[in-house]
Amino acid sequence: MNQPGSTAASMGTRDRVTLPPAVRAAVEAEVGGIRRVEPVASGLNAAFAAVLHTADGAVFVKGMPEDHPGVRGQHREAAIAPHISGIAPRLRWHLNPADWDLLGFDHLPGHTADLSPGSPDLTGLARTLARLGELEPPPLPLPRIEQRWTGLVDDTDLALLAGEHLLHTDLNPNNVLVSDGRPWLVDWAWPTLGAPWVDPACAALWLIAEGHTPTAAEAWAQTLPAWSHVPPNGLDTFVAVNARLWTTIAADDPRPWKLALRNAAHQWSAHRGS
Repeated sequence: MNQPGSTAASMGTRDRVTLPPAVRAAVEAEVGGIRRVEPVASGLNAAFAAVLHTADGAVFVKGMPEDHPGVRGQHREAAIAPHISGIAPRLRWHLNPADWDLLGFDHLPGHTADLSPGSPDLTGLARTLARLGELEPPPLPLPRIEQRWTGLVDDTDLALLAGEHLLHTDLNPNNVLVSDGRPWLVDWAWPTLGAPWVDPACAALWLIAEGHTPTAAEAWAQTLPAWSHVPPNGLDTFVAVNARLWTTIAADDPRPWKLALRNAAHQWSAHRGS
């Protein structure tokens, strides 16, 4: 589990809601009688997240009302699910009962990743990201990284991050589920196309927030095949984008984990002399 006091440990979601009766009935029609509801504390977006234990096993369910601001991200997650087999838990079903949006996934027992220095989860995360880098881009109208980050640096520099590889882009420890020693990537609210090394760089930023030095985080990223494709000035552009991005995010919502990402990005920027 994440260490007490770590950045990831401070990212628990908002208070959960219970499912309205009509919504629970629709879920039970899919999974059978629910014997026990095990709330899931990690995560940031879903209004409801729990492991539902039934006579036939367990399923992880997350969802929110259709008017929730995060529902578009959940729709993106449902769309990308068939294309990330072996990287993310299998999506069993997508329901829309009584103005709710619900996703049901295979339940993989485990823990959220520990990205602190010396963690055994780091090697597995590198293997998972390497497998992600080998996937074919899905035939979906996905946003591109240079579109998502437009305005943060010059468009010519953003072009260094462009590519045709599928990216997760939100590799906070709560989105890395370690089950039987194997990390899986969850919460695909922002599937994006870009250069293959962008996700390793996103993970490296989190490593710095979790206590690694920039030198150590870059050394970890260098173990991934995609890192060999970083163009000249590409990493400096990535770091500059994230320093500006997280400065803005933390100014609007100064929760501790957002401040930690801001500080990590600025630490990395200072290390690179940018």
